[in-house]
Amino acid sequence: MTLQEKLLQYRSEGKALLAANFYNFETLAGILQAARQLEEPVILQLSESSINYLGLELAAKLARAGLSQYGVEGWLHLDHGATPGLAARCLDAGFDSVMIDGSEKPFEENVRITRQVVDMAKIYEANVEAELGFIAKLGQEQERDGFTQPEQARDFVIMTGVNALAVAIGTAHGFYKKEPKLDLVRLSRISAITPVPLVLHGGSGIPDEMLRNAISHGIVKVNLATDSKNTFMKELRKVLFTTDEIDLRKTFPPAIEAVKELIVRKIRLVSMQ
Repeated sequence: MTLQEKLLQYRSEGKALLAANFYNFETLAGILQAARQLEEPVILQLSESSINYLGLELAAKLARAGLSQYGVEGWLHLDHGATPGLAARCLDAGFDSVMIDGSEKPFEENVRITRQVVDMAKIYEANVEAELGFIAKLGQEQERDGFTQPEQARDFVIMTGVNALAVAIGTAHGFYKKEPKLDLVRLSRISAITPVPLVLHGGSGIPDEMLRNAISHGIVKVNLATDSKNTFMKELRKVLFTTDEIDLRKTFPPAIEAVKELIVRKIRLVSMQ
């Protein structure tokens, strides 16, 4: 099943897919072990910085091999692609889905580059995600205005032909300075008039009940990144502070297990189990 088909299926069922970023073999293993345990699908995400760290070809093959080895239904997605050129490279490397992020550009420019990537992705039958509105990235002020406007979201989807849309309703990337407040009324309006699955970025740190409410109001894909990094590193520090062991094959497994436990909980949450 294509990612487009799975997202539409989940939209009709009132649940969401977890899209988890991985950064190395260990975080990938934790994600896949969780998905296998629950027998649930998962989206594996790579940001541009992770692609630069791992190398595009190696990262793509690692994800594919992992999905096959663990017997998990899943898809590989470019998270926050800044340029059509990067999206093209990822599509050539076999990604199932790419995000083109023109959210900080003028509306017309966002439409133009998104349409360009949508046209490109048709050859690969790949999913394309875009973003409309302001969702604070790491280092940016989280209080800045810029929520997604429902009518503009509808027009954007029609003008671009995009398959999924990330919306700004009160989330932010990275750690939250205070508990977020999601505009669920706005989300419901966007969902009612926008004919594609909606995506929630900044899924780390959102209280469970708030996340479930977002899904019941139209979110179909939930992104998770910061929580995974933080969980992995916190557990690894615990191990390193209590042992002189130098064998990574012994020091990494507890951190992998911590990521697995996190992802198990998140998949159960977003799939409304």
